[in-house]
Amino acid sequence: MAKQASEQRLAAVPVIPDKLYFRIGEAARLCGVEAYVLRFWEKEFPQLRPSKGGTGQRLYRRREVELALRIKQLVHREGYTIAGARQQLAQELKENRRKPQPELIPISSGKAIAKPSQMEMRLQRLRVELRDLHKMLSTEPSPAQPRTTPARPRTTERNRPQEPLLFE
Repeated sequence: MAKQASEQRLAAVPVIPDKLYFRIGEAARLCGVEAYVLRFWEKEFPQLRPSKGGTGQRLYRRREVELALRIKQLVHREGYTIAGARQQLAQELKENRRKPQPELIPISSGKAIAKPSQMEMRLQRLRVELRDLHKMLSTEPSPAQPRTTPARPRTTERNRPQEPLLFE
């Protein structure tokens, strides 16, 4: 019964928040290990090197948290030893380097550029739309265009509000 519960906890994949840096406590919580385990893994795995802030606190990037999760998977779930997990990660890194590079498109200057993916093309279109919106919103209305905000009524002694206005 206890073994099934621990396997269920190991099977749950945590969602990594969209942050630039994680402190060691946050990274340990996301990985489901203690902070001292992460510090030990830093010594054993050369790929796991978090930067340190001005106060000396370890700051893990998303890539390093994902690597720690992969190490945990290799050691805890797949039963690798530390040395075996280190070799497996090194092999995976070599395989990732061998992956084919993005398709290149020749351009007139004789150089080649990478063919943009669908997501990059969408982002590029979105940037263009945002620039156009920014231009439209930042330009002054022409005299021919009517004012979109109504004019403020004049304040006289008779219609002056009792309480003072903050931004008049």
